[in-house]
Amino acid sequence: MREFTGAELAKRIGQLLVSLFVLLVFTFVIGRVLPADPVGAVVGELADPAAYAAMRARLGLDLPLLQQFWIYLTSLLHGDLGTAILTGNPVTKDLGEAFPATLEVATLAIILSTLIGVPLGMLAAFFRDTWIDRTARVVALVGHSIPVFWFGIVGLVIFYATLNWVGGPGRVDVYLEGLVEPRTGLLLVDSLLAGDTETFWNAVHHIILPASILAYSAMAYITRMTRAFTLEQLNQDYVVAARAKGASNGRIILRHLAPNIAVQLVTVLAISYGALLEGAVVTEIVFSWPGIGQYMTNALMIGDMNAILAGTLVIGVIFMALNFLSDLAYLVLDPRTREVRA
Repeated sequence: MREFTGAELAKRIGQLLVSLFVLLVFTFVIGRVLPADPVGAVVGELADPAAYAAMRARLGLDLPLLQQFWIYLTSLLHGDLGTAILTGNPVTKDLGEAFPATLEVATLAIILSTLIGVPLGMLAAFFRDTWIDRTARVVALVGHSIPVFWFGIVGLVIFYATLNWVGGPGRVDVYLEGLVEPRTGLLLVDSLLAGDTETFWNAVHHIILPASILAYSAMAYITRMTRAFTLEQLNQDYVVAARAKGASNGRIILRHLAPNIAVQLVTVLAISYGALLEGAVVTEIVFSWPGIGQYMTNALMIGDMNAILAGTLVIGVIFMALNFLSDLAYLVLDPRTREVRA
């Protein structure tokens, strides 16, 4: 055995870079094999052949495939993801404006789902086969089975249209749009930095329903996995010994169970967070949320390949980064993983 060193860290970073290169190849191939016609999306279906050929040459689609990939790769290294047909802006600018909205609602959702799902899963395991366990399993099953868009529509009908407890579609009411300077892109943060409490509470009013809908789907998965991890640990000798010594359930959870399931939960939470950032597409459409999901959907409708591939690339990079960070978290939460086989 040997201690975990910088060389091992470099190896993991190298694996991350290889995965990133594979993702780049994958997105490039998708852009070339899909039936969508990027040239037709620019010049229109009724353009004459000369204009069509000129635009094809301008986009570099008349070049050999390997040369096209090299141009694609070098452009990415310079931060150039192309120009969006949908808006006429650089794709990087559009994504920079759209992604914070997705990040905001997904982050709030993962916080809510963790605060509810982890304790609920532990309670279900501690009181196995009781009404608490059965209730937790039913709640998790419903959240896992029913589509998010159905929850979103029902939520809008009940809590917005009928009870008026939450805000409607969008991040804020129309009369408040554009009043807060976008410093971070996170409206809740920006409104607080600007001291605009009216916009802040209005944004809270709007975000609570889509975040709760997303949180419920993630909570279902987190609850099930936490219950499984806890049940596995409850059968271990150290828990039996702690109970024999008269330790309370609270002490067993805080001193014994939580540290031992934390490593496994890191992966679950990382996967859930990535899924929320990706799965926000449907929620953003239902709630007219101006995030990356709605942006990609609108781009897909008109065959805007630059926007579609850039969004796919961003989501893929996020997943890889979360997995990489969860691996690093292992080293902090479980010292045993700091040793690897020589």
